[in-house]
This record gives sequence, structure tokens and C-alpha cells, in this order.
Amino acid sequence: MIKEMTTDAPLNCALCPRLVEFRVENKNKYPHYFNAPVPSFGDNNHEILIVGLAPGLKGANQTGRPFTGDYAGDLLYATLTKFGYTEGAYGANAHDGLILKNVLITNAVRCVPPQNKTTTEEENNCRPFLIRQIKSASRLKLILVLGLVAHNAVLTTFQKKKSAFKFSHGAVHNLGNEMGKNITLIDSYHCSRYNTNTGRLTQDMFEDVFQKINSFFKQQII
Repeated sequence: MIKEMTTDAPLNCALCPRLVEFRVENKNKYPHYFNAPVPSFGDNNHEILIVGLAPGLKGANQTGRPFTGDYAGDLLYATLTKFGYTEGAYGANAHDGLILKNVLITNAVRCVPPQNKTTTEEENNCRPFLIRQIKSASRLKLILVLGLVAHNAVLTTFQKKKSAFKFSHGAVHNLGNEMGKNITLIDSYHCSRYNTNTGRLTQDMFEDVFQKINSFFKQQII
């Protein structure tokens, strides 16, 4: 059973008419898919929040778990496992028993959008759920954003000027004290099949980002 957190969008969320219409369409096409706003997944007592764009049609929208069931998840969870943030084995479904340690994964927009493209209005409609999530995370220190849309969603959440924190793969931004937390933002290209197939993102590049995350926490201990 998919657990719906109080910080997540309700499963019957109707804030975005275009996304609701697409959900209904997908329920008819794929009646066995999750076809609802996808809840966050991971450790509720986390220090690391990973923010993606939105559920993939045959990935998270099918399985009901972020980055689960498509190539983006294969790369993300393999990397999380390599760096010690998981227990159990990733089986590309929501019932594989995988546990995340110190990490919570979510999306800037919780429903699958047509052509994998969200609108500004949809991003704004979903932002309150991200704000609630961040406010409720008492131990949060670092946010890893996967792609420009997620990057901008986090900056808007903290009312930061995008020109002052430009997106760049591997960039580390100190956002300062926000919502009672000292937040560091780290950018990565999205781990989509398109980005890896085109060479925009390689496995080494993605792992370099997690090396920076590990270095960040080592510095916290010193």
C-alpha cells in the first residue's frame, strides 16, 4: 500500500485541471497504474531531500513511487545504493522492500504531465506541498535538485532570485538560513534516459554529485 504523508498532495487532488484530465485519460488507458499524485518516498527523518521534475508516465505514475519503474530510477537508486543511502534491493516496483536512509525523494509537481512538461501554473499549484515538506523536515540540511525545473521550484520556494543562483551541473549553492534551517542546494542534470543517451549526463558525472554530498556531510562533522 502506498503511504500518503500529510505533506503530500491528496490522492484526489484537483488543483490542476489539465493534470486531472490527463490522469482520467490514463486511468482509462492504464487501469492498473497508480494514476494519482505520487507521494514522497524515503526516510521521514532525513537530512537530504531529492527533488525531481514530475512522475514519468510509465515510471512513478505506474508504480506510485518516485523514480520507480523507469531508467531514471535505475540510475538514481543504483547511485544511492553505491553511496550507502539504501537498505535492500531496488526492484523497480513500490513493493520491493527498498528502504532509504537519511534521504527523502519527491517531485516539484506530483502528477504526471503530458509530454513530461509542466506549466508554471502547475508548478505554483504544487509548491505548497513542497513548502510543507521542507518546513516539517527538522533535520534537513541539503537539497539535491534534478534538473532546472526542480532547481527553480526550490528557489521560488525560498523566494530566492534565480539570477543569483544559476543552475549548473554540480554547482553548490548556500541558500542561508531558511525556514529555520541552514540549507545547501546542489544541482544535477536530471538522470533521465534522454540525458544519459545524449551524453549530457554520465554515470561518473552523477556520482561526482554524490561525492560532493558526502564531502558536505564530512565537513559538517569536522
